[in-house]
Amino acid sequence: MASRADQLASNLNFSKFGQATELKNRIWFTIGALIVFRFLSFVPLPGVDPVALANLYSQAASGGVLDIFNTFSGGSLERMSIIALGVMPYITASIVVQLAAALSPSLAALKKEGESGRKKLNQYTRYGTVVLTAVQGYFIAVGLETLGASQGIAAVVDPGMMFRIGAVISIVGGTLFLMWLGEQITSRGIGNGVSLIIMAGILAQLPRSFAQMFTQVREGSMGGGTVVAVIVGGIAIIAFISFMERAQRRVLVQYPKRATQRGVMQADRSHLPLKVNTAGVIPPIFASSLLLMPLTVTQMMGNNVQGDTAWGDFLITLNQYLAHGQPLYMALYAAGIIFFCFFYVAVVFNPEETAENLKKQNGFIPGIRPGKNTATYLDFVLTRITVIGAAYLAVICLVPEYFIAQSGLPFYLGGTSLLIIVNVTIDTISQIQSHMLAHQYGDLIKKAKLKGGVARR
Repeated sequence: MASRADQLASNLNFSKFGQATELKNRIWFTIGALIVFRFLSFVPLPGVDPVALANLYSQAASGGVLDIFNTFSGGSLERMSIIALGVMPYITASIVVQLAAALSPSLAALKKEGESGRKKLNQYTRYGTVVLTAVQGYFIAVGLETLGASQGIAAVVDPGMMFRIGAVISIVGGTLFLMWLGEQITSRGIGNGVSLIIMAGILAQLPRSFAQMFTQVREGSMGGGTVVAVIVGGIAIIAFISFMERAQRRVLVQYPKRATQRGVMQADRSHLPLKVNTAGVIPPIFASSLLLMPLTVTQMMGNNVQGDTAWGDFLITLNQYLAHGQPLYMALYAAGIIFFCFFYVAVVFNPEETAENLKKQNGFIPGIRPGKNTATYLDFVLTRITVIGAAYLAVICLVPEYFIAQSGLPFYLGGTSLLIIVNVTIDTISQIQSHMLAHQYGDLIKKAKLKGGVARR
């Protein structure tokens, strides 16, 4: 059954889109900001040889966690631009602060202070972003100096401490500018700015990826049936994601009867929506990052790991078993997604707090006593829908991984990327519908005032 908001959205008149001046300005601002982001992805770090770096990256960064970060940054990591890290440090810092706010009593109290507490938590997130970006930027600078040493190719023109300092400053400045740009899109544009930047980076990689795929078809190294399977499978997965991301368990909440203007006692009813996929894209990102870390360590060591030592033999064996499409990798990937789903939901959603808020508002779930029994019931319901959400995320992420490994596609477009694209698109469309709805209500109010003024005359 469609909700009241969905029914209102279905009645929107998009023929009046041209009259919504504020909405058009927001859309143009968002497009302009995303264009600036794409331009910055082509500005290289000072002291880096772009040609040598492109050759080394194609040899050293295939299949590891760097591939995922490169996809999210729109190829900025591959080109080693000033925004090579994208907004990933900001996302990591925000997740850490969010988890800390759920685990730490002092931060939890700060979160309950309202707008002032939210601003302080955002400030902590910004500080964490600076620290994470500086640390990661330094390791990137050191890795660039050693990258390609065994092949006799220098990715850095003049290595040394000055290059490291300049690289760290440039990367920190680029990431902070992207963070600021995302906040500007959120406040002055349409949609969540950080999410739109990630989606723009993923979509920017698609034309080149599909061009490589069609080139392989023309050369005969890939069959036409594989291309058809990719297109049909992609459409089916996107449709399934769209359905599941809007799925929710609506818990009925009832309030005591109240007297209306006519003296009739009427009970108010509402719903507490619990999303099936409460954790979003966090579990796949965490699980894949942990699994691909050994392969990334090998890549950053320049692929010089030798099997004549116990550590080298361990890394080589581990990389063989944790390669894309291998049974152990698929099993651990599914287990990691399921674990992080339950962990993230348990940290973010607090049934006791929700039950207490309902009790303060005199609301109750029919058949369930307020207080502890309500918290137990909410935990019971949330645990069971999280099982469905975890299974859904595991299927969405494992099916593309298996297909990519078996078909030998020349690009990486996993379930995590599709999840981000669909989620951001749904959120952006919802915000556009909200602005259109507000514009139509504004017109109705103006017409009502004009008619009222004419009637009084």
